[in-house]
Amino acid sequence: MTTATLEPTHLARRANPFAWVQQSLTLAWRNVVRIRQNPEALADVTFQPIIFLVLFLFVFGGAIAQGGGWRDYLPFLLPGLLVQTVVFSTMGTGVALNDDFAKGVFDRFRALPIARIAPLVGAVLGDAVRYSLSIVILMGTGFALGFRFRNGVGYGVLALVVVLAFALSMCWIWVWLGLSLKTAQGVQGVAFLVMFPLTFGSNVFVQTSTLPGFLQAFVNVNPVKYLVDTMRGLMLGGPIEKPLLITLAWMVGLVGVFAPLAIRAYRRRT
Repeated sequence: MTTATLEPTHLARRANPFAWVQQSLTLAWRNVVRIRQNPEALADVTFQPIIFLVLFLFVFGGAIAQGGGWRDYLPFLLPGLLVQTVVFSTMGTGVALNDDFAKGVFDRFRALPIARIAPLVGAVLGDAVRYSLSIVILMGTGFALGFRFRNGVGYGVLALVVVLAFALSMCWIWVWLGLSLKTAQGVQGVAFLVMFPLTFGSNVFVQTSTLPGFLQAFVNVNPVKYLVDTMRGLMLGGPIEKPLLITLAWMVGLVGVFAPLAIRAYRRRT
């Protein structure tokens, strides 16, 4: 094959094998600009965390805490609710990708001299802004209500980094589904079917030991459980090493399995 017959993407890749990094960052910035132009798209990461915190803390907190009051329940609830909120936010990546395909945005990407993976990585990195905003809003509300890091600020910040990294890993599931399913409504429907058992069938709101035996068996293989344990250990004190290692293993597994599937689905559609 001569240089004249090479596609522009191949020429760019040969000239700079790491060009996809810059291309991904450029497309990530496109997603950030789109958020600025459509701020109502942030409703799920701005108002929803506050609503969930108020609902579970003040409506159910007294009963779940067995009479201890909402102030006693807040330190237990907030790390788990932070996980639930950020994990729920990840499905927006797949919905947005599916919508972009329906609008023909990726047809324009295909005509550009960019790496095939750049639009996908750009979508994931761009949504990191949404996840970060969700974390800031929920933690700010928690601090206003009296939540404090009991294990030091450094470990508390590390907990926020871990949950953000887990979200970036998990969103590859929705990237794959967003490229595989026909409609954005289908992606959202499947996402809710997966998210509700993962988050509510976990130790987000109650101790695992209080659940029925069959549900404990599910919780003990649920990655959300180990992420919540990691968050509570880092923020409040307690075991960290084992749940953190299991969480990191899940993160590697999610990216290792679903990123290649997403790239394959993208190639099929383009």
